[in-house]
Amino acid sequence: MPTPTFVLVHGGWAGAWCWRDLTLVLDARGVAWRAVELPSSREGADPTTDLADDAAQVIAAARGAGPVMLVGHSYGGSVITEAAPDIEDLRGLIYVAALLPQRGESSTDASRAAKARTRLDEAIYVEGEILRLRPDIARDALYNDCDDELAQWALDRLSTQTLASFRSVRTSVDLDVPTRYIACSEDRAIDPATQAVMAQRCSDVTVLSSGHSPFLSQPNALADALLTSFE
Repeated sequence: MPTPTFVLVHGGWAGAWCWRDLTLVLDARGVAWRAVELPSSREGADPTTDLADDAAQVIAAARGAGPVMLVGHSYGGSVITEAAPDIEDLRGLIYVAALLPQRGESSTDASRAAKARTRLDEAIYVEGEILRLRPDIARDALYNDCDDELAQWALDRLSTQTLASFRSVRTSVDLDVPTRYIACSEDRAIDPATQAVMAQRCSDVTVLSSGHSPFLSQPNALADALLTSFE
Protein backbone atom coordinates (compact mmCIF):
# COMPACT_ATOMS: atom_id res chain seq x y z
CA MET A 1 0.00 0.00 0.00
CA PRO A 2 1.49 3.41 -0.96
CA THR A 3 2.58 5.67 1.90
CA PRO A 4 0.16 8.58 2.21
CA THR A 5 1.03 12.22 1.74
CA PHE A 6 0.48 14.14 4.96
CA VAL A 7 -1.49 17.33 4.26
CA LEU A 8 -0.74 19.69 7.15
CA VAL A 9 -3.37 22.27 8.10
CA HIS A 10 -2.40 24.97 10.59
CA GLY A 11 -4.54 26.60 13.25
CA GLY A 12 -5.84 30.12 13.66
CA TRP A 13 -3.54 33.13 13.28
CA ALA A 14 -0.79 30.86 11.95
CA GLY A 15 0.44 29.74 8.54
CA ALA A 16 2.31 26.93 6.82
CA TRP A 17 5.47 28.35 8.42
CA CYS A 18 4.49 26.76 11.76
CA TRP A 19 5.33 23.26 10.46
CA ARG A 20 8.98 24.17 9.73
CA ASP A 21 10.62 21.90 12.33
CA LEU A 22 8.19 19.01 11.88
CA THR A 23 8.66 18.95 8.11
CA LEU A 24 12.42 18.72 8.55
CA VAL A 25 11.79 15.53 10.56
CA LEU A 26 9.34 14.23 7.96
CA ASP A 27 11.86 14.91 5.20
CA ALA A 28 14.54 13.01 7.11
CA ARG A 29 12.17 10.05 7.39
CA GLY A 30 11.24 10.13 3.72
CA VAL A 31 7.61 11.14 4.34
CA ALA A 32 5.78 13.17 1.70
CA TRP A 33 3.89 16.24 2.93
CA ARG A 34 2.08 19.35 1.75
CA ALA A 35 1.42 22.38 3.97
CA VAL A 36 -1.69 24.48 3.40
CA GLU A 37 -2.06 28.26 3.78
CA LEU A 38 -5.56 29.00 5.06
CA PRO A 39 -7.13 32.17 3.59
CA SER A 40 -8.85 33.06 6.88
CA SER A 41 -5.44 33.52 8.55
CA ARG A 42 -4.00 36.04 6.11
CA GLU A 43 -3.41 39.66 7.10
CA GLY A 44 -5.93 41.70 5.15
CA ALA A 45 -8.21 38.72 4.49
CA ASP A 46 -11.76 39.39 3.35
CA PRO A 47 -13.71 39.36 6.65
CA THR A 48 -16.28 37.01 5.11
CA THR A 49 -13.66 34.26 4.61
CA ASP A 50 -15.04 31.28 6.48
CA LEU A 51 -14.69 27.56 7.17
CA ALA A 52 -15.89 26.61 3.69
CA ASP A 53 -13.20 28.80 2.10
CA ASP A 54 -10.52 27.19 4.23
CA ALA A 55 -11.80 23.69 3.45
CA ALA A 56 -11.69 24.49 -0.27
CA GLN A 57 -8.02 25.38 0.09
CA VAL A 58 -7.30 22.01 1.70
CA ILE A 59 -9.19 20.15 -1.03
CA ALA A 60 -7.16 21.98 -3.68
CA ALA A 61 -3.87 21.27 -1.89
CA ALA A 62 -4.65 17.54 -1.63
CA ARG A 63 -5.61 17.17 -5.28
CA GLY A 64 -3.26 14.82 -7.14
CA ALA A 65 -1.37 13.81 -3.99
CA GLY A 66 -2.41 10.16 -4.14
CA PRO A 67 -3.40 8.62 -0.80
CA VAL A 68 -3.79 11.39 1.75
CA MET A 69 -3.65 11.71 5.53
CA LEU A 70 -5.15 14.98 6.74
CA VAL A 71 -3.52 16.57 9.80
CA GLY A 72 -5.25 19.50 11.50
CA HIS A 73 -3.92 21.58 14.38
CA SER A 74 -6.25 23.59 16.62
CA TYR A 75 -8.81 25.36 14.34
CA GLY A 76 -7.30 23.28 11.51
CA GLY A 77 -9.17 20.31 12.98
CA SER A 78 -12.46 21.94 11.99
CA VAL A 79 -11.07 22.58 8.53
CA ILE A 80 -9.98 19.01 7.82
CA THR A 81 -13.30 17.72 9.11
CA GLU A 82 -15.17 19.96 6.69
CA ALA A 83 -12.87 19.10 3.78
CA ALA A 84 -12.67 15.33 4.35
CA PRO A 85 -15.61 14.13 2.20
CA ASP A 86 -14.11 15.82 -0.86
CA ILE A 87 -10.61 14.35 -0.51
CA GLU A 88 -9.78 11.60 -2.98
CA ASP A 89 -8.23 8.46 -1.45
CA LEU A 90 -8.45 9.72 2.13
CA ARG A 91 -6.66 7.33 4.48
CA GLY A 92 -7.41 9.05 7.79
CA LEU A 93 -7.64 12.22 9.84
CA ILE A 94 -5.27 13.23 12.62
CA TYR A 95 -6.18 15.98 15.07
CA VAL A 96 -3.37 17.74 16.98
CA ALA A 97 -4.73 19.60 20.03
CA ALA A 98 -7.56 20.33 17.66
CA LEU A 99 -11.22 21.22 17.50
CA LEU A 100 -13.53 18.60 16.05
CA PRO A 101 -17.01 20.11 15.80
CA GLN A 102 -20.02 17.93 15.26
CA ARG A 103 -22.20 18.58 12.23
CA GLY A 104 -24.00 21.89 12.71
CA GLU A 105 -21.45 23.15 15.26
CA SER A 106 -18.94 25.93 14.76
CA SER A 107 -15.34 25.99 15.98
CA THR A 108 -16.48 28.38 18.70
CA ASP A 109 -19.12 25.86 19.80
CA ALA A 110 -16.52 23.07 19.91
CA SER A 111 -14.08 25.19 21.92
CA ARG A 112 -16.72 25.60 24.63
CA ALA A 113 -17.36 21.86 25.00
CA ALA A 114 -15.85 21.75 28.49
CA LYS A 115 -16.60 25.38 29.42
CA ALA A 116 -12.94 25.92 30.33
CA ARG A 117 -11.48 29.41 29.84
CA THR A 118 -7.85 29.47 28.65
CA ARG A 119 -4.97 31.87 28.18
CA LEU A 120 -5.83 31.97 24.49
CA ASP A 121 -9.27 33.36 25.35
CA GLU A 122 -7.50 36.11 27.29
CA ALA A 123 -5.18 36.84 24.35
CA ILE A 124 -7.94 37.33 21.76
CA TYR A 125 -9.44 40.73 21.02
CA VAL A 126 -11.89 41.75 18.32
CA GLU A 127 -11.49 44.50 15.73
CA GLY A 128 -14.71 44.58 13.75
CA GLU A 129 -14.89 41.21 11.97
CA ILE A 130 -11.23 40.35 12.61
CA LEU A 131 -9.64 38.59 15.58
CA ARG A 132 -6.21 39.61 16.83
CA LEU A 133 -3.92 38.32 19.59
CA ARG A 134 -2.11 40.17 22.37
CA PRO A 135 1.49 38.93 21.88
CA ASP A 136 2.48 38.78 25.54
CA ILE A 137 -0.43 36.52 26.45
CA ALA A 138 -0.25 34.60 23.16
CA ARG A 139 3.31 33.56 24.01
CA ASP A 140 2.08 31.80 27.16
CA ALA A 141 -1.01 30.40 25.44
CA LEU A 142 0.59 28.99 22.30
CA TYR A 143 4.30 28.48 23.02
CA ASN A 144 4.61 27.95 26.78
CA ASP A 145 7.05 25.02 26.36
CA CYS A 146 9.18 26.65 23.64
CA ASP A 147 12.39 28.52 24.43
CA ASP A 148 12.32 32.30 24.12
CA GLU A 149 14.04 32.45 20.73
CA LEU A 150 11.70 29.92 19.15
CA ALA A 151 8.61 31.47 20.74
CA GLN A 152 9.59 34.91 19.45
CA TRP A 153 10.21 33.52 15.96
CA ALA A 154 6.65 32.18 15.93
CA LEU A 155 5.06 35.25 17.53
CA ASP A 156 6.62 37.48 14.87
CA ARG A 157 4.79 35.45 12.19
CA LEU A 158 1.31 35.35 13.68
CA SER A 159 -1.38 37.03 11.62
CA THR A 160 -5.06 37.86 12.05
CA GLN A 161 -8.07 35.54 11.91
CA THR A 162 -11.51 36.19 10.50
CA LEU A 163 -14.37 35.97 12.97
CA ALA A 164 -16.44 34.27 10.27
CA SER A 165 -14.06 31.29 10.19
CA PHE A 166 -14.74 30.48 13.84
CA ARG A 167 -18.48 31.16 13.68
CA SER A 168 -19.35 29.24 10.49
CA VAL A 169 -20.67 25.74 11.09
CA ARG A 170 -19.54 22.35 9.92
CA THR A 171 -21.74 20.95 7.14
CA SER A 172 -19.81 17.75 6.32
CA VAL A 173 -20.94 14.23 7.14
CA ASP A 174 -18.96 11.77 9.24
CA LEU A 175 -16.79 9.33 7.28
CA ASP A 176 -15.82 5.75 7.98
CA VAL A 177 -12.08 6.40 8.08
CA PRO A 178 -9.57 6.05 10.94
CA THR A 179 -9.23 9.10 13.17
CA ARG A 180 -6.51 9.85 15.70
CA TYR A 181 -6.52 12.55 18.36
CA ILE A 182 -3.13 13.75 19.62
CA ALA A 183 -3.84 15.49 22.91
CA CYS A 184 -1.40 17.95 24.48
CA SER A 185 -1.52 17.68 28.27
CA GLU A 186 0.20 21.01 29.02
CA ASP A 187 -1.92 23.02 26.57
CA ARG A 188 -2.97 26.55 27.58
CA ALA A 189 -4.84 27.36 24.37
CA ILE A 190 -7.32 24.48 24.10
CA ASP A 191 -7.88 23.13 27.58
CA PRO A 192 -7.07 19.43 28.08
CA ALA A 193 -10.65 18.92 29.29
CA THR A 194 -11.94 20.24 25.98
CA GLN A 195 -9.46 18.05 24.15
CA ALA A 196 -10.78 15.04 26.07
CA VAL A 197 -14.26 15.73 24.70
CA MET A 198 -12.86 16.04 21.17
CA ALA A 199 -10.80 12.85 21.60
CA GLN A 200 -13.94 10.86 22.39
CA ARG A 201 -15.02 11.51 18.79
CA CYS A 202 -11.91 9.73 17.43
CA SER A 203 -11.04 6.06 17.09
CA ASP A 204 -7.48 6.39 18.45
CA VAL A 205 -5.91 8.69 21.07
CA THR A 206 -2.29 9.59 21.82
CA VAL A 207 -1.17 11.99 24.56
CA LEU A 208 1.93 14.20 24.38
CA SER A 209 3.28 16.02 27.42
CA SER A 210 3.49 19.29 25.54
CA GLY A 211 1.99 22.71 25.10
CA HIS A 212 -0.23 23.74 22.21
CA SER A 213 2.48 23.66 19.53
CA PRO A 214 4.37 20.34 19.63
CA PHE A 215 5.43 20.78 15.98
CA LEU A 216 7.84 23.39 17.38
CA SER A 217 8.56 22.18 20.91
CA GLN A 218 8.61 18.40 20.23
CA PRO A 219 8.77 17.77 16.47
CA ASN A 220 10.27 14.28 16.76
CA ALA A 221 7.65 13.14 19.27
CA LEU A 222 4.89 14.57 17.13
CA ALA A 223 6.27 12.86 14.04
CA ASP A 224 6.27 9.55 15.94
CA ALA A 225 2.62 10.09 16.86
CA LEU A 226 1.66 11.00 13.30
CA LEU A 227 3.41 8.02 11.76
CA THR A 228 2.26 5.34 14.22
CA SER A 229 -0.08 2.91 12.47
CA PHE A 230 -3.73 3.11 13.42
CA GLU A 231 -4.94 0.31 15.68
